[in-house]
Amino acid sequence: MRLAITAAIFLIGMFDLFAAISFLTGPQHAAAGLGIAPIMLGGAPLVTAGLSTIRGDFTAFFGVAGFCMMWGAWRRNADLLLVPAMLFGVTLAGRALNLVLIGGYDGWWFPMSLEAGHVALALLAWRVLPHHHIEEIAA
Repeated sequence: MRLAITAAIFLIGMFDLFAAISFLTGPQHAAAGLGIAPIMLGGAPLVTAGLSTIRGDFTAFFGVAGFCMMWGAWRRNADLLLVPAMLFGVTLAGRALNLVLIGGYDGWWFPMSLEAGHVALALLAWRVLPHHHIEEIAA
């Protein structure tokens, strides 16, 4: 079971890392897949600011999550998996709040299920894989 969970964490982390690379190299195309686009203000596009935000924020989000998942799986360090669990957990909570306040949209359940899956798998792996405490690492 440990091997299967470790492999799943590593593969999903790799998927997230590829998502980060796509936001870094092609932010417009990658963002369109999530239903977002560079912002408009008063009819004038703020393409530079919007692309900068998409490129920076989404690359950081998916890159950090993917890196921590892959590194945690590779090193069998469950503590690293708390980072993506928190990132995707906060994202899931924000989507749930939006669902309550504004309502759903076509396909709203799909990204929420992916985020819930990330959280569930990361927390399951956190329970199964060993923890490396600071004292053990420093020694």
